[in-house]
Amino acid sequence: MSVYFIFQDVQKHSVHTLVFRSLKRTHDMFVADHAKPVSLDETSHKVKMAAKLRADYSAVLHMPVLKEGKDRPLGSNMPANQNYLQPGDDPEYLITGTHAYPSGPGVALTADTQIHRNPSEGGVHAMALALPPSQARYLLQMMPGRFVESLLEGGGTKNSSLIARKAPTMPKPQWHAPWKLFRVISGHLGWVRSIAVEPGNQWFVTGAGDRTIKIWDLASGKLKLSLTGHISTVRGVAVSTRSPYLFSCGEDKQYPFISLRPLISALLHVSIRDATARVWDIRSKANVHTLSGHTNTVATVRCQAAEPQIITGSHDSTIRLWDLIAGKTRATLTNHKKSVRALALHPRQYTLASGSADNIKQWTFPDGNFIQNLSGHNAIINAMAVNSDGVLVSGADNGTIHLWDWRTGYNFQRIHAAVQPGSLDSESGIFACMFDNSESRLITAEADKTIKVYKEDDTATEESHPINWKPEILKRKRF
Repeated sequence: MSVYFIFQDVQKHSVHTLVFRSLKRTHDMFVADHAKPVSLDETSHKVKMAAKLRADYSAVLHMPVLKEGKDRPLGSNMPANQNYLQPGDDPEYLITGTHAYPSGPGVALTADTQIHRNPSEGGVHAMALALPPSQARYLLQMMPGRFVESLLEGGGTKNSSLIARKAPTMPKPQWHAPWKLFRVISGHLGWVRSIAVEPGNQWFVTGAGDRTIKIWDLASGKLKLSLTGHISTVRGVAVSTRSPYLFSCGEDKQYPFISLRPLISALLHVSIRDATARVWDIRSKANVHTLSGHTNTVATVRCQAAEPQIITGSHDSTIRLWDLIAGKTRATLTNHKKSVRALALHPRQYTLASGSADNIKQWTFPDGNFIQNLSGHNAIINAMAVNSDGVLVSGADNGTIHLWDWRTGYNFQRIHAAVQPGSLDSESGIFACMFDNSESRLITAEADKTIKVYKEDDTATEESHPINWKPEILKRKRF
């Protein structure tokens, strides 16, 4: 058997030509009818239109149109609101529209459903409340005045969107009488660093850099007693409202307490430079809690009966709210950018103010929610105090005192008292300030070795010292 092979020459093409041919064949096979419209599926189209109508026009699909309005020519000058029921009218309505009535796809109209009475006033009111604001405004324009008044006067969250909202306004600050310098007390030989007032409001105590503690008569300002024992600067003094003790602390790392009456149990809270706050039981002199968490020196501490019972401010620019029972941090406030040297608790409200070199901030308890900033005291704030009338006082290291309205943050007075003769102008810093228990006198401890007492000006009135208030809503910072 013989086998013959016939060989034909294969024509060679470039790669570009082959690729082009492959693309063309693919195009001819799959996309030959690309330009032809897709055939319409009636069932799918009905479902699509029904869903679209229900989603976009469900609130107005059932709205009727008057028989006489249907046949009215398009160019007529008839008022638009004639299509709606007027008071005292009771015409019959012909149901028209792109959607069948009842609102169900594919439901044909019958003799019973073609004619429909005008909806009641309550039904129209409910329909207007269900509409979006833009459609509701259009409906109100088309309806009689009594319906509009009833809709605008009605309550409810949906109806409130129909009424134009007022622009946000800043509350006007309360008028406070200005404070004036009443008395200057000299006697210390060093910077006066701390103040405390006795619960009976008969005397107050001060601690200073001359290592002494002095007790002064509050009414006359005369010296009653000098106490020694510290070997370094006395940085803090406190008179307990429950225990018969006067406490003091100094840079000599000692915390002596002087007995005033028989012993009553109490707790003592102190802040120290090892970035902790310590809680002591004065009966056993035992350290109950060591509140650690700050990363720098604890500069100030405040205590209250409600939670959180202990609040500390530190040079790490944070404020910590402590759970005394667990001995742990309840919340940490990190809004400040500079050291927090001063804290003030409002005597009536459940709020707190903190002072730093950046600004003063107000917070709410128990979680420390931010309220507002009080800006304008551009100095290192060492001390703050607040009274029941809503007067917040901030004292700084440059000797300035700013008085603020607590509710609005309005700075209604600025004081810079002169230093006592013989002192330098640079020795006008304020280290501590507080109101007495009657809240009629403000006592400050200053770097010129004096104690200054301020009181309200009894002769001042709202006419003689008006409020120079300008709202600054846009300038308020969020944090």
